[in-house]
Amino acid sequence: MPEERSLNFLEEIIEEHLKNGTYKSIVTRFPPEPNGYLHIGHASSICLNFGLTKKYPGYTNLRFDDTNPETEETEYVESIREDVRWLGFEWKHERYASDYFGTLYEYALKLVDKGLAYVDDSTSEEMASMKGTPTQPGMNSPYRNRTIEENRDLFVRMRNGEFPDGSRTLRAKIDMAHPNMLMRDPVLYRIKQAHHHRTGDKWCIYPMYDMAHGQSDSIEQVTHSICTMEFVPHRELYDWLIEKLEIYPSHQYEFARRNINYTVTSKRKLLQLVNEKHVTGWDDPRMPTISGLRRRGYTPESIREFCKKIGVAKRENLVDVGLLEFCVREHLNKIALRRMVVFDPLKVVITNYDKKEEMVISENNPEDISAGSREIPFSGELYIEREDFMENPPKKYFRLAPGQMVRLKSAYIIRCDEVIKDSAGRITELHCTCIPGSKSGLDTSGVHVKGTLHWVSVKHAITAEVRLYDRLFRVEDPADEADDFKNYLNPYSLQIINKVYAEPALKTTTTNQRYQFIRKGYFMMDKDSHSGNTVFNRIVGLKDSWKPQT
Repeated sequence: MPEERSLNFLEEIIEEHLKNGTYKSIVTRFPPEPNGYLHIGHASSICLNFGLTKKYPGYTNLRFDDTNPETEETEYVESIREDVRWLGFEWKHERYASDYFGTLYEYALKLVDKGLAYVDDSTSEEMASMKGTPTQPGMNSPYRNRTIEENRDLFVRMRNGEFPDGSRTLRAKIDMAHPNMLMRDPVLYRIKQAHHHRTGDKWCIYPMYDMAHGQSDSIEQVTHSICTMEFVPHRELYDWLIEKLEIYPSHQYEFARRNINYTVTSKRKLLQLVNEKHVTGWDDPRMPTISGLRRRGYTPESIREFCKKIGVAKRENLVDVGLLEFCVREHLNKIALRRMVVFDPLKVVITNYDKKEEMVISENNPEDISAGSREIPFSGELYIEREDFMENPPKKYFRLAPGQMVRLKSAYIIRCDEVIKDSAGRITELHCTCIPGSKSGLDTSGVHVKGTLHWVSVKHAITAEVRLYDRLFRVEDPADEADDFKNYLNPYSLQIINKVYAEPALKTTTTNQRYQFIRKGYFMMDKDSHSGNTVFNRIVGLKDSWKPQT
């Protein structure tokens, strides 16, 4: 039977609204600002908003909150679209706050005409000094009592570009003694002579977040406007503007963001990492961006499962990144093709192997019968991992050692007879004997061994580069540390092995195919690959063996 899951608080609200007829269907929206790439925190919001309208009648809009032209770029718009689709969702309408600039301007004029907004000549510093404190009321601006006619004239002239940046703002006229400091005559519009990525130079005044967000929700008739808990204080202003403008009554609901340990998700900090070249770009596989996770090899299914497991609540907490790694590991175990790759080769010569070569059969994925099997070339000269041999092993050592036997995966049992060293005493190769009748699937030898090693045929091996990625930071909460978060970067977050040896089946790899390199972890080909060099990224290890660096 499928697992039963209790409703989260938003689902309870929606089911009650549908039951009592408040709405026949629901409308949600995902409203990112296009000023950076989306990260794993955004994935929760995406899965929540789109997931609700997959579960209940309705649809979700993708709306870009593009009201700050100086930091927004078309590149970010395109990356956001790609990320949402990659996660498995499709929006009903693609909208932009800039679509509504004309309507929002008319809304602002309506507030002016109702005596609910005024033009203020105060500087930002002067406004801050008059704001008051949570326990002390603020002071009215000296410009608060301008007439409606004067305010309309000045605001129209602001729109026409007659005043320089920062010289005037439009503020709501609410209450400078309000206990919610956001309600103390908040700024609704500011002058910003900046080129916009969609509207060009048409506008020189831009609405603030609170002037654009709720009104855009209303225009789109969003029924459930879902955001994170830091916007709880904004809800009162959200409702006030909708009420005073007498427009469709969208309503805001808040849920707690889920921060993940050993990373940062602040766009400012992520941009700093990119600009200062601590990473190779927004899609660096160590980054918590969705594009970085995608490039590393994470699957959309695993990220959706992670978002489902962390759930929706009203209390913030720090989520262990190990849960995300668990989700991807669980999914990859089901879908990844198995391949043998040797990272640090030690040559094995099978002295009694009398065939030129032969093929052995191995399953592509023991978890998925439909994945079939493949032929792997076997010969008398092989590579195994250097760490799989020990000249003087301890007790209960089940890998290869002098006089000891192991099975070569999908092939034969071998026994180590002789260790060959160079003049410096380094082991260069092993001479081994193949046990007659011990071929996998046809074993009549009667010999039983406890160790199984992966291998590749020297003659048939192809080479590749492997990038071993680890956590970007070496402390659990780098953003919470007293000094610069970059001081806590993990110096071992990327290790490159320039040449590994792989079975020839990896010649035909594709950029979206995930593999389990047997006994090594899960890997996917990187976009840096070219005809002369295939590059594989480690997605995640076979088990959680990570320890904080001291």
